[in-house]
Amino acid sequence: MKQIDLLLPFSLPPAELAKDLLRAAQAPSLALLLARASAAPRVEFDDFARALPHEQWLAEKFGLPAPEESSPPVAAAAMARFGQKPESGVWFILQPVHFHITRDHLVLTDTRRLALSDADARSLFATAQQSFEAAGMPLLYGDASHWFMRADAWAGLQTATPDAACGHNIDIWMPQGAQARDWRKLQNEVQMDWHGGSVNTAREMQGLKPINSLWLWGAATAGSDCASTYAAVTNLQGWARALAQNSMPTSSLSTLLAKPPASALVMDDTLAEAALGGDWAEWLQRLQLLERDCFAPILAALKSGQLEALRLLMTHNTRLAEFRVSRHQLRKFWQTPSLARLAA
Repeated sequence: MKQIDLLLPFSLPPAELAKDLLRAAQAPSLALLLARASAAPRVEFDDFARALPHEQWLAEKFGLPAPEESSPPVAAAAMARFGQKPESGVWFILQPVHFHITRDHLVLTDTRRLALSDADARSLFATAQQSFEAAGMPLLYGDASHWFMRADAWAGLQTATPDAACGHNIDIWMPQGAQARDWRKLQNEVQMDWHGGSVNTAREMQGLKPINSLWLWGAATAGSDCASTYAAVTNLQGWARALAQNSMPTSSLSTLLAKPPASALVMDDTLAEAALGGDWAEWLQRLQLLERDCFAPILAALKSGQLEALRLLMTHNTRLAEFRVSRHQLRKFWQTPSLARLAA
C-alpha cells in the first residue's frame, strides 16, 4: 500500500483557543480529510514530560524511545549525521541558547529565533571548549545549533529537549540527578566566559538576542543506531534529520507524491515556532500555507489513486491525535468537511 504518515507538530490548537482559531482557519482540504478519516484514541502526555509528543513518537518510531523522566537518546544518531562517529562513551547534545531574564526566573527562548551564524557559533564553541576540556569533557562541533559533549559518568542525568522546555521557567526542566550540580557549575563557567564577549556584543548591536547559556540533553551511548521501516523520509527538521539515515531521503513532498513508495514519513513543523511563541495570527497564516502546499496536494493524490492512504499525526504540547484516511473513505460524501475534530 502506498501510504504517507504526515507528522504535524503543534497542529492541534490549545483547548482554550480552539473554537476561535478553527472558526478563523481556512483549510478546506484538511477539513475534508479529517471528516472522512477514522480516528485512533488520543494519547495524552504529562504537562511536565521532558520531550514533546511528536518528539517521543519520532524517537519510538526509529527505535530510540526516551528513558523514563528524560529526553530521547538521540545524540549518537545526531553525531553520525555530522560525520562524528565516536567508538565509545556516553554523549550528549549541547545547544547554545538564550535565557530570557524575568523578574524572578529564567525562560528558555525558542532556538529557531536565535539566527546564530556558523562563524559566531564556532567562536563561542572555541571559548566553551576550554572549560569543557579542563573538566575532562570532550566537546565536538556539529553545526551552529548542535554540539556534542562526552560525559560517561553522567549517563543517568535526566534532561529535557529544548522544545519541551521552551517558553517555561527553566527550573523544573534543568538536568536532574547526581551530576546536576556538576553540570550547573560547568554551565555557569561558560556563561561567564561568554558574557560581554565580542560575539554577544556584536549580536546585541544587531538587535539579536545574546547567546548566554547552553542546553544539555539527548544522552546516548556511542554506536546507538536508529532504525526505520519507512522506504522514504521527507522534511525531518533539526535533530530529527539524524533519524532518517537508513531511509531514502526525498527532496520535497511533491517529489514524493509524484512516485509514492510503499511507506513514507513526511514531517512539517511549520506551525511549531508560532505556537511556541503564542503568535496565533501567525499560526493561522502558516496553516493556510500548509493547506496550499501539503493538504491540497495530498488530497488530490488520494482522489486520483496515486496515493492509497494517509495517516495524519497531529500534536500540541500534551496530546497526540491520529487520523487515517484512504481513497475509499473519501467517498463518504455524507460526512461534511469540518475542522471540529481538531478540538475534540
